[in-house]
Amino acid sequence: MKHHQTGLKIKTTGKSLHEITRQVEQAVSQSAIATGLCTVFVRHTSASLLIQENADPDVLVDLENFFTNLVPEDANRYIHSAEGLDDMPAHIRSALTHTSEHIPISGGRLVLGTWQGIYLWEHRQRSNQREIIVHVSGEQ
Repeated sequence: MKHHQTGLKIKTTGKSLHEITRQVEQAVSQSAIATGLCTVFVRHTSASLLIQENADPDVLVDLENFFTNLVPEDANRYIHSAEGLDDMPAHIRSALTHTSEHIPISGGRLVLGTWQGIYLWEHRQRSNQREIIVHVSGEQ
């Protein structure tokens, strides 16, 4: 069993979804692993990861609108607000989604569905530099 790890730095532009599929595919390619598993992990508590449709951008807009309504930025709802009005809502959104995703590898490639992409979901209003770890394990 071989292991390979890559760190990605993703600059976000405030609350939005950023597709990172290509960067993860490059990390898998660099690993030279033909069959195995790719784990993608975001090292933050106010951002998350998502595998979602990458064909129709309306899906992403609808997801963002749903979460905005589900977890409003309302100062009267939360105690924790050390970093602003969006602080606790960002933590809740992260808790409701994922901080890691696991994707099988076959033939040296991610086994994603036809319309699936990997997204970093920034839950804060301001831009951030986010760190993602891509860990690939398997056989060559």
